[in-house]
Amino acid sequence: MPARARQKANASRANQKQGGFYQKVLDEAERIDFDLVSGINGIDDEIALLRVKIKSILDDDPKNIKLIVEATNALERLIRTKYKISKEQRKGLKEAIGNVLRDVALPLGIGIATTVSK
Repeated sequence: MPARARQKANASRANQKQGGFYQKVLDEAERIDFDLVSGINGIDDEIALLRVKIKSILDDDPKNIKLIVEATNALERLIRTKYKISKEQRKGLKEAIGNVLRDVALPLGIGIATTVSK
C-alpha cells in the first residue's frame, strides 16, 4: 500500500475511534450533533458531549433547571480547564501585548484609548 493511502487509512481509523466511546450511548440525532461539535483531542470530545446533552435536556426537559445548571457548570469547568494558562504564560502574554503596543501600535499613532473605545 502506498504511503499516502496508508496515511489516509490511518486517519480514517483514528476518526472512527475518536468519539467512538460516546457514540455508543447517543441516539442518531445526538451522534450527528456530536460529530458537528467534536474536536480533535484533549477534552474537546467531553466538551462536545456536554453541549449535545445540554441541547437534549433543553429539548426534552426544559423545566429541569437543576440538571441544566449542573451540566452548564460542568461545561464551564471543562472549558476553563482547556484554556487554563499558568502564571508564567500570563506574564509572557502580558509582556508580548506590551511589546506590541510599545513597538508597533504607538509608533503608528494608534493610541490605547482609541483602540479600546471602538
